[in-house]
Amino acid sequence: MYNSKSKIATEFIDDAEIKKTLAYAEENKENLELIRGLIKRAEDCKGLNYKEAALLLECEDPEIHQELFSLAERIKEKFYGNRIVMFAPLYLSNYCINGCRYCPYHGKNKSITRKKLTQEDIVKEVTALQDMGHKRLALEAGEDPKMNPIEYILECIDTIYSIKHKNGAIRRVNVNIAATTVENYKKLKDAGIGTYILFQETYNKESYEYLHPTGPKSDYAYHTEAMDRAMEAGIDDVGCGVLFGLNMYKYDFVGILMHAQHLEDTFGCGPHTISVPRVRPADDIDPDEFDNGVPDDVFKRIIAVLRIAVPYTGIIMSTRESKEMRAAALHLGVSQISGGSRTSVGGYVEEEPEEDNSAQFDVSDTRTLNQVVDWLIDEGHVPSFCTACYREGRTGDRFMSLVKSGQIANICQPNALMTLKEYLEDYASPETKEKGEAIIRKRLEMIPNEKVKELVREHLGDIHQGRRDFRL
Repeated sequence: MYNSKSKIATEFIDDAEIKKTLAYAEENKENLELIRGLIKRAEDCKGLNYKEAALLLECEDPEIHQELFSLAERIKEKFYGNRIVMFAPLYLSNYCINGCRYCPYHGKNKSITRKKLTQEDIVKEVTALQDMGHKRLALEAGEDPKMNPIEYILECIDTIYSIKHKNGAIRRVNVNIAATTVENYKKLKDAGIGTYILFQETYNKESYEYLHPTGPKSDYAYHTEAMDRAMEAGIDDVGCGVLFGLNMYKYDFVGILMHAQHLEDTFGCGPHTISVPRVRPADDIDPDEFDNGVPDDVFKRIIAVLRIAVPYTGIIMSTRESKEMRAAALHLGVSQISGGSRTSVGGYVEEEPEEDNSAQFDVSDTRTLNQVVDWLIDEGHVPSFCTACYREGRTGDRFMSLVKSGQIANICQPNALMTLKEYLEDYASPETKEKGEAIIRKRLEMIPNEKVKELVREHLGDIHQGRRDFRL
């Protein structure tokens, strides 16, 4: 029986309830009066439940699609402004004992080169990332208790935070590692991580068990209940995601909204972020089995309806997607993107030869961070390297309260402008710097609070004089 407050995976992600929801959406997909009523109600920016969101996604009317896209953009602008938060993944190790059918890290893959960064390697990788301009990283590692124990992850985090090169510093380390124990999550919390991220891959238990035949990850319940253990350990910023294309996308769309509802009802705070990756080609993976099976037009609707359903949650899109798709997604609700990414172990210091492949998947958007920043500015967005909320303790329900209060314009937007100014002074090309200075001047005048505006103007001058790390 479905119970959003249950701690049992098959009760807060209930197969029968998902199928019932999908049947309801199918039966009512042509009821435009009902659908427009939902869209109208969603304009209050308080979100929709999984059943209502499933109906919006199911509707095939082109006019409704445009209404959804328009509403999603307005909601994103209201809560996040035109800021786009920047990050980069850092792959620590591709040693893994799981048997995931869609991932080249699976334990039986003998063609991939296995690598693990030493602490000296991490210094080099992070220095390279700092020299690009990054301030926020997402750590990635395969699941292997011997090669990648929690002690190794903790040592890596400590090393990363200790590296200060020129004006560079990594100010927030998010962690995407396998499901673990409450005790280990407490250790990650004490190490100062930002968000704990874990993709469900698929919420369909039968499909999940087929896709994960061996290894610790094969335990559906343990994996699905990981966010509960993380939040019980005090990590109140958690990030969910599914890998679209593994299973029927409609099922997983409902599943991830059920998961968000479960966290909200159980802990008083839903996920900090939702990621929307699609399956990509990878070494030793049959392309006929996983072919990126969610069409672009459907993918755009998924993103838009997610933004409408969970208006306060960040939505992340990586370099798995093309420049064109990322451009469209920014107007549909995406608020965080990666830039200049490498998905191989050690790939930031030296680009890996094709025959020595350790990458998890092929990257579609291969532009440098500066090219991405330049492009975002051309598109009217403010690239943000801000980590202020995490370091000021505005996490979990405190961050959500800030978003809901509408104070983004007086806090997050100013912080974004100041971190963009740092990037322009330290890393940008002359052309990007000129464009960036122009958008800072324009957006500075749009800060509603006059005292905040004057303080930011003062700090922008300080940054130009060489001082760093101002935040509200």
